[in-house]
Amino acid sequence: MSDFDRLRWRCRRGLLELDLVLTRFLDQGYADLDAREREVFVALLAHADNELWDLMSGRLRADNLEEEAILDRLRVA
Repeated sequence: MSDFDRLRWRCRRGLLELDLVLTRFLDQGYADLDAREREVFVALLAHADNELWDLMSGRLRADNLEEEAILDRLRVA
């Protein structure tokens, strides 16, 4: 299994909405990220589903500007 396949598996979530956004971003926007942005994206995946959804929907604020930048990209995916 490739690293990209593992990442795709990590994007599969219990919340259907989150699953759809993450996999769509993986297919359409992930390739455009630089190495640091990819690290931040992977770090965001460590959040629990509800917390990540709250971050994406703006109910919670990101810990830093790098996370916020990736969340902005996810929001338009």
